[in-house]
Amino acid sequence: MDHNKILQKLLDIRKDRHWDQFHDPKNLSMALSIETSELMEHFLWVRKEEISRFSTEKKQEISEEIADVFIYLTYLAHGLDIDIESSVERKLELNAVKYPIEKVKGSITKYNRFI
Repeated sequence: MDHNKILQKLLDIRKDRHWDQFHDPKNLSMALSIETSELMEHFLWVRKEEISRFSTEKKQEISEEIADVFIYLTYLAHGLDIDIESSVERKLELNAVKYPIEKVKGSITKYNRFI
């Protein structure tokens, strides 16, 4: 995936519709939260074994919510002049130190609770 191409498409869509006036960090973070909630709603009260039997239509709805989350996150990062790819790479490096394999493999223990 070429993030810069996607970003440019998103910025063009926003510009053509004059939506940039609404896309300040506060509103984008709130929209992101709402879209994340809409994604979570698909899994509310669903047993784990039921998820593997979701219909094609259900998976398409989930896919669209995931895309909405990605879109708002991309707009938010761009508006704050944050490079998502660099941020993810840096966070992976930090997590590798915070969660060393020998201490966390197969565990859900939070990093501050290691013995």
